[in-house]
Amino acid sequence: MTLPEPARTVSRAIGSLQYKNYKMIRALATIALLLLAGCATAPPVQEMSDARQAIAAAEEAHADRVAADSLADARRFLADAERQIQEQSYSAARLSAVRAKNRAALALRTIHEHDAADD
Repeated sequence: MTLPEPARTVSRAIGSLQYKNYKMIRALATIALLLLAGCATAPPVQEMSDARQAIAAAEEAHADRVAADSLADARRFLADAERQIQEQSYSAARLSAVRAKNRAALALRTIHEHDAADD
C-alpha cells in the first residue's frame, strides 16, 4: 500500500523533526556533561575566598575568646582544603572550604550570642 503524496511529505517531515530533535538532545547532553566535568575539575576559588573571609571576620570579632573550638575547626578545614587543592582533589577541597566557612560562621554566631547575653 502506497501513501498519497501529501501523507508521504508529512511522514518525511515528522521523521526529519524526530532526527533533528534527537541530534539536539544529544548535543545538549554532551554540553551538560562537559559543563559538569568542568565544574568538578576546577579549583574551588570562590569557596576558598568565602572561607578565608569568614575566618577573618571571626578572628576580627575575637571569636577565639568564646568559640575557640569552632574557629580552630574552621582553620583546620581551610588547611585541609589548601592541601587538597595541591593534590588536585577539587571536589574534596570544595567541601572542606564550605565546611571551613560554616564553622567560621558558627564561631561568629557564638560570639554574637555571647555578646548579646552580656548586654
